[in-house]
Amino acid sequence: MVAPCETEWLLSYCPKKEMHNKSQRRAIGFFAKIGRLIATPEITEISSYQLRYYRLVTCVANGVTTAFQLYSPLIRRYTERKSTFHIKAIQNHMITSGVPLLILGDKLIDAYLKCGDILDARKLFDGLPKKHIVIWNAMIASYITHRKAKEAIGIYERMLLDGVFPDEYTFSSIFKAFSDPCLVREGGRRAHGLSVVLGLEVSNVFVGSALVDMYAKYGKMRDARLVADRVVEKDVVLMTALIVGYSQLGEDIKALEAFCEMIDDGIMANEYTFASILITCGNSGDLNNGKSIHGLIVRLGFESAVAPQTSLLTMYSRCGLIDDCLRTFKLLANPNQVTWTSLITSLVQNGREEMALTKFRKMIREAISPNSFTLSSVLRACSSLAMLEEGKQVHAFVTKYGLDTNKYAGAAIIDLYGKCGSTDMARLAFDALIEFDVVSVNSMIYSYAQNGFGHEALQLFDKMKDLGIRPNNVSILSVLLACTNAGLVEEGCQIFASIKKDSNVELTKEHYACMVDLLGRSGRLEEAEILINQVRDPDVVLWRTLLSVCRIHGKVEMAEKAVEKVLQVAPEDDGTHVLLSNLYASTGKWSQFVKMKSTMREMRLKKSPAMSWVDVGREVHTFMAGDFSHPRSREILVTLEELVEKVKILGYIPDTRFVLRDMDEEKKESSLYYHSEKLAIAFAIWKTTDQITKIRIFKNLRVCGDCHNWIKFVSKVVGREIIARDAKRFHHFKGGLCSCGDYW
Repeated sequence: MVAPCETEWLLSYCPKKEMHNKSQRRAIGFFAKIGRLIATPEITEISSYQLRYYRLVTCVANGVTTAFQLYSPLIRRYTERKSTFHIKAIQNHMITSGVPLLILGDKLIDAYLKCGDILDARKLFDGLPKKHIVIWNAMIASYITHRKAKEAIGIYERMLLDGVFPDEYTFSSIFKAFSDPCLVREGGRRAHGLSVVLGLEVSNVFVGSALVDMYAKYGKMRDARLVADRVVEKDVVLMTALIVGYSQLGEDIKALEAFCEMIDDGIMANEYTFASILITCGNSGDLNNGKSIHGLIVRLGFESAVAPQTSLLTMYSRCGLIDDCLRTFKLLANPNQVTWTSLITSLVQNGREEMALTKFRKMIREAISPNSFTLSSVLRACSSLAMLEEGKQVHAFVTKYGLDTNKYAGAAIIDLYGKCGSTDMARLAFDALIEFDVVSVNSMIYSYAQNGFGHEALQLFDKMKDLGIRPNNVSILSVLLACTNAGLVEEGCQIFASIKKDSNVELTKEHYACMVDLLGRSGRLEEAEILINQVRDPDVVLWRTLLSVCRIHGKVEMAEKAVEKVLQVAPEDDGTHVLLSNLYASTGKWSQFVKMKSTMREMRLKKSPAMSWVDVGREVHTFMAGDFSHPRSREILVTLEELVEKVKILGYIPDTRFVLRDMDEEKKESSLYYHSEKLAIAFAIWKTTDQITKIRIFKNLRVCGDCHNWIKFVSKVVGREIIARDAKRFHHFKGGLCSCGDYW
């Protein structure tokens, strides 16, 4: 409603001495009544009787001024209330009353824009014959706010055609629109030229800042620097834009130089400047400068600001100082979604998955809603620990927050189920995605690769073209791994050869290592060695891969050549010495084995102990070979003995070639029975009695050949599927068969 004071104001506008008759006095009363009608949502039309008096009063004391004074406060009131309905009612009333929209058109457009109604603003804007530059600028800025860069540029070009010269506010907005990577960059350069002609590039810091930001987003940091140097009076916004540009392009030294220049010039950094320069320190691993900037943040009172605190967490994480990261987080008074996510991501990236899950639970208890990045990190933690049940709970969170179709969370869900041996669940999650990208497709191919489903991986790799997705290096590596794990030698060779011919793809040493493994496992060791020699400066991984396949086929001479190559590059490489000593043991060359063990002792090299673990009832139980420290070891050994007897009846014969010690056959057989994976499976069978639950075990090293054969027989004896994940892949044992087809 129109307040009484407004009615008094309207009456005071036309004093009694100026009222020549009673009709004019009555008209003023109706003026106030019209205001009340407009303010009433139920009434959108004014009767002709009322309009008659309205037209009468608009003739009093210059009708244009009177109309302005009537509508202006009403427009302002309903703009503050964000009521588009009432603003439309005012506009309709002006039209039906014969009041030209030119009088208050700019105010109506501004009102629509402030209410977020850009469509009605544009309709009115297009209908105005003459527009002030303020309205042009308002329309451009609003389109940019609504992320409609193309429309903003259209308004700007129309403005130039209408002969309206842009000002500093126009340029500071339109350069943001030209920063859109989907648009042609020449338009931005032309606008830059016009700003130079109008003398705004050098004199106005807002225009300069927008230009620096635009060129930084183009990746043209030389142009951005030239613009920054030309601006007479630089400010924090301009220098921050320059620092962000350098940081995003990986030019960390130049970013630090710009920051130092800014401090030397007496320009006070803000929280976004600190956030950007800390990211730079993290990317370059520059801990000394990072700590100095941390101290500056504390001195200037920015320690409670979210942006620099989040960047501090990231910086310490990337420098490997996770304890400092935790201390920084502890100092936060009210951590929000962003800081929680940064902490959880940092923990996962630094191998603290269990702590990451603990922090995630605490985040949920404190009623902080996770986003897609939080949940993606938590899912990666679950997949690294192969915690399927915990991962399913996180998947439920993803669904609860409506993120199950998000490509980041979706890729993490696929990765989780793939690394837990559930390719069916991984495929369901993949098919549920609305939008496919290279990350989600790579996750699905890798899931197939890990689980030995080579043909399915090849089909999806071929389908990438139909999906409009160009394979990257990870796609190629994943599909080659799938061929390696499934023994698809010819298919892998064809893919490798076709990619080698493609000039757009650069093959890495990882791709060559995968091919060496594929050829070597199939017995084509000479071809594998030739392939290594085609690589410029072969690294340790390539020669060690050849050494590994030499051990499988007992090729001692070639293995010794590979060892020489490895030790030339890395004399103290632990894995190489272990592989060679195992090769000597498996081929019965005990003198060389003893000599190698002696060398390892002198070098203080230790072989990582074999460990297996199993998750039963959400509790992880870990086993080591010959270790009977488990509180249920008596029950485990009884179950194990029963299983050994049953599988022997079916034809299991202990393979003593996998005993890497010089002892008699009986002791070799006995030592085989107490391998860590056998103990873990015996415990799982004793603890779980239902026939439906799959047994899932995990091992830090590869499953040995004897255990692989034993588990096949056990899966047939107990009638249950056993899924074993070793250091390289999954083995699905069911009914006496393994998904790898004994290729591994």
